[in-house]
Amino acid sequence: MINLLMLSVIEDNSSGVEGGLFDFNATLPLMVLQFLLLMFVLNYIFYKPVANILDERADYIRNSLTTASAYLLKADELTQKYEKALSESRKKAQNTIRESQNEAQVIVSVNIKQAQNEAQKLVDEASEQLNIQKEQAMKTLEDQVDILSDHIKSKLLIRQFL
Repeated sequence: MINLLMLSVIEDNSSGVEGGLFDFNATLPLMVLQFLLLMFVLNYIFYKPVANILDERADYIRNSLTTASAYLLKADELTQKYEKALSESRKKAQNTIRESQNEAQVIVSVNIKQAQNEAQKLVDEASEQLNIQKEQAMKTLEDQVDILSDHIKSKLLIRQFL
């Protein structure tokens, strides 16, 4: 039943020529003129300003990216320069530390040798002093032994003569 209604509507529309989808009368050129006028008005009022703003924005973004990439390259160069300077400074510091350690070892070894020499001198002097005191003690003992032996001899001689 619905099919019959649709068929009758289609037959009614196809029988009349007027009011179709495309009527080639005076309204068609008027519609074309209105469409073209609307296109020009929209183009000048809306599309061109929006396109200009989009172009300016694209230029700004392009310039910003170019500037940022230039700054990035400059920052990379500075980073490499500072890293190189830092590595050189570290090498110099390590060399200075190594040289200082070597100098300290030399100074310590010289001081140790001086201390050993002074200790040896003190030992030699003490040994010499002991030898001198020993000789003096021996001489004193010899003198005392001589005195005692003379004294004993004299007592023995006195007893023999008595």
